[in-house]
Amino acid sequence: MKLRLGAVLGSGALVLLTACGTDDNSGLPGAVDFSVENLDCAPSGTLLASGSSAQANAMEVWVNTYQANCEDSQINYKATGSGAGVQEFLQGTTAFAGSDSLMSEAEIEESRAVCRDGGRAIHLPMVAGPIAVAHHVPGVDDLVLDAETLALIFDSRISRWNDPAIAELNPDAELPDIPITPFHRSDGSGTTDNFTSYLNAAAPEAWPYEPDKAWRGQGGQSADGSSGLVGMVQQNPGAISYFELSYAHQNDLDTVRLDTGADEPVEASVENSSNAIAQAEVIGEDGDLALELDYATREPGVYPIVLVTYEIACDRGNDPATLDLAKAFLTYTAGEEGQRALGEIDYAPISGDIIQQVRQRVEAMD
Repeated sequence: MKLRLGAVLGSGALVLLTACGTDDNSGLPGAVDFSVENLDCAPSGTLLASGSSAQANAMEVWVNTYQANCEDSQINYKATGSGAGVQEFLQGTTAFAGSDSLMSEAEIEESRAVCRDGGRAIHLPMVAGPIAVAHHVPGVDDLVLDAETLALIFDSRISRWNDPAIAELNPDAELPDIPITPFHRSDGSGTTDNFTSYLNAAAPEAWPYEPDKAWRGQGGQSADGSSGLVGMVQQNPGAISYFELSYAHQNDLDTVRLDTGADEPVEASVENSSNAIAQAEVIGEDGDLALELDYATREPGVYPIVLVTYEIACDRGNDPATLDLAKAFLTYTAGEEGQRALGEIDYAPISGDIIQQVRQRVEAMD
């Protein structure tokens, strides 16, 4: 069954892809196959969730696929950003939250107030992918940067595109003598948290700030949401910014290849980011599946600026009225069909052993 996105959106499924009106998902393919085999539908109802805009494109496909096959259910996901999504979940207004960074111990403890029967929030890694560094450098489409140079650019300590440090990494490029304008997220963002985790791990002397959802670097300009940053790169010669690869591809933006210390610079791609996810370790305990990534890897073919989006959910559910629907939807997203859809829209599926544990944790919600 081939359905157009607009047709399904009109039938009741709702994915609000705006973080204060910024994140637009119009770059998805015009026709997406929403047919799946053996999708188990929950009883009819409405499910509310919010959070990560990084997974907005994946969530649109997932929501519309579920809706197309389970017509009596409605899934409403608002791409408000990771920080806002976690707060709404902790207030008890949503069944789960999407977050690109781990909850704090204090937030997990706070979740006990909304989770049933003495339960708590757990991290379910559901989707992953590269954070692309996109640029608008006139006359340059193949740009190589390393962690130290990126850190100095985003901390406003390298300010022109023909700087010697950039020229050394790009000996064959004709770099223009124009100002660099780095753009960062103005809203609390898991994408920022992961991007600055990379800078801090791979170039700690050049980026001394602790990783955070809030921007800590000096100078630069800001925009709200991933597509807000896309617009700034498109409109401003000399601009550079960071956002999910799907946004870069949708908008035909040039992306940086990373000099990680491997034999060759590494491109931002689904395959290269999947190699990074395969190296991740589960560090959560008692059913929690929080992962630790190696941002400073020098392995060939591994793109290290990767984020994992977690669905934050109560291990025993939080609202009995929506538990069956939440389980059915998350069972689909973690299943083979849901994960297979990710590679078609510039996301990386979660690796086999980890996603199997996710399926077991969803099944255990009761």
